[in-house]
Amino acid sequence: MNIRMATPDDAAQIARVHVDSWRSTYKGIVPDSFLDRMSYEKRTERWKQNSVEQNVFVAENNNTEIVGFANGGKERQGKFAGYDGELYAIYLFKEYQGKGIGKRLTQAVVDSLLKEGYQAMVIWVLEKNPAVHFYEAIGGQPLGEDELEIDGAKLKEIAYGWQDLQQF
Repeated sequence: MNIRMATPDDAAQIARVHVDSWRSTYKGIVPDSFLDRMSYEKRTERWKQNSVEQNVFVAENNNTEIVGFANGGKERQGKFAGYDGELYAIYLFKEYQGKGIGKRLTQAVVDSLLKEGYQAMVIWVLEKNPAVHFYEAIGGQPLGEDELEIDGAKLKEIAYGWQDLQQF
């Protein structure tokens, strides 16, 4: 498994991981109406832009197919003092989960945040996300909760934080 920085040329494959992961992970959690409207085309355009503006890393299998990604940068909400960086997203195809790839993708984001001078990191996770224990297993501490609305459904999010990225 190869972990590397994404380029705009990776956008279509990242979009596929993003959409397919949402549809498999959030089925029964996020309204079907939202999941049905997700499109590879719109996500591809978004990931072309994200790969230029953010630290986006991809996991490639032995056939150089992208099977997962993670991205991060400056913390966006300012809810937790001292948490200056953020892991924006991390997604893997289901068949690649539980093999240490998520940890390696997260480490790539952490390393990039450290290079840019960030000291701590937060991520927001839907409470009912079956992978919520992953964040605890890699040292994330619950910091707080918030509510998110998607297509009329109110969903609880949990913020996990890492206070010292040097110790990640």
